Amino acid sequence: MAKRVVILGAGESGVGAALLAKQKGHDVFVSDYGRINQSNKNELAEAGILYEEEEHSDESILNADMVIKSPGIPEKSEIIQKLRNSGISIISEIEFAYRYTSEQATIIAVTGSNGKTTTTTLAYYLLKESGLNVSICGNIGKSYARVVAEGGSDYYVIEVSSFQLDDITSFKPNISILLNITPDHLDRYQYNFDLYTQSKFSINKYQTESDHFIYCADDEVINTKASKGKFNGKLHPFSIEHSNHTAAHLQDEHLLIHNNKTHLSMSIYELGLQGKHNLYNSMAAGVAASILDLRKENIRESLRDFKSLEHRLESVTKVSGIEFINDSKATNINSTWYALETMQHPTVWIAGGVDKGNEYEVLTNLVKNKVRMIVCLGTQISKLHRAFGQHVDLIVNSGSMPEAVKLAYHFAEKGDNVLLSPACASFDLFENYEDRGIQFKQAVRNL
Repeated sequence: MAKRVVILGAGESGVGAALLAKQKGHDVFVSDYGRINQSNKNELAEAGILYEEEEHSDESILNADMVIKSPGIPEKSEIIQKLRNSGISIISEIEFAYRYTSEQATIIAVTGSNGKTTTTTLAYYLLKESGLNVSICGNIGKSYARVVAEGGSDYYVIEVSSFQLDDITSFKPNISILLNITPDHLDRYQYNFDLYTQSKFSINKYQTESDHFIYCADDEVINTKASKGKFNGKLHPFSIEHSNHTAAHLQDEHLLIHNNKTHLSMSIYELGLQGKHNLYNSMAAGVAASILDLRKENIRESLRDFKSLEHRLESVTKVSGIEFINDSKATNINSTWYALETMQHPTVWIAGGVDKGNEYEVLTNLVKNKVRMIVCLGTQISKLHRAFGQHVDLIVNSGSMPEAVKLAYHFAEKGDNVLLSPACASFDLFENYEDRGIQFKQAVRNL
């Protein structure tokens, strides 16, 4: 039965949902409080979908049968509060796409405070290299709804954020992966870590005994809940700290996967992704592959051949013996913790941006031991000065990426690293973390 479906937000998520809703015969309207980019306008117009921009008009929205909310719109926004008060159903784009996904398809969904994109891409690579008909979507690349509208796949590997999970009512992955939970986006959750935690756990909320739940047994928050038997489906914990009842663990510098019919062992030095954080990502993706009974030779080759992603501990180049590393995707404290932990040489650290409620104290020991100086970049930098001013030789401010890179280069010494790992969102000076990373790489090449 056709419904009036209103989509709030005209980014990739919103446009994908609009195209799918139109394809399914619904009366569709798109509303964006900001400006809609021209290519998205063109897509909507070509599909015959009406839209508005730079406003949310009550008369066009409050008559909806259902509203699909883009993940970037906070719960406290005025239009969301009006919709809640009116009793109109609000769902997320991944919930809407799920309702039109073939029951024969297999869904692998990945969430966590850190490592989502790497693990999602690695899992996709494992399936693709095994010859499966698979799509990667969600919070990376195309929206889930767009992929479904384009005909779908036998397998979906979906990166899902807490925002996307906030408005699900039935979304049920066949395999869900929860990597870790650390404070992030607390500004969207009333600065309440428990609310953010509940959102992450939603990935498992509607799973049943026939589904699979892969999780990190070394994460204190996740493990506390696991010990209380609060999870649904078949459990597949992974760990580098112990081997008890795990689907994957570390032993004598070897990654071992013992899960279902898969019994695989490979040296951690063979892995295409190096570093402690990437060992977790490789375990999670490898366990997912084992659940699908992929050939262990294919799993081994894919884990060996996969390379790191752009903007995630990406080595840019060396200039005068100084290595420049782009970790722009580190938009929170925990991501930066992992980046600093992997540094093997004295480091000039470029940090700062839009603070999401950061508590920098957890980085203190790493900064003391690894960081020579800090270049602050962005509008919210006073907390960086307070947290680390007494622990480094020098801390300076910069107003642009070229200035930050020049300062870092000036103060770095041969053999040092210059690490862009902001620990903050990018929206003060940049369009997004990709733009920030691209500008960093360009500034390095201009030295």
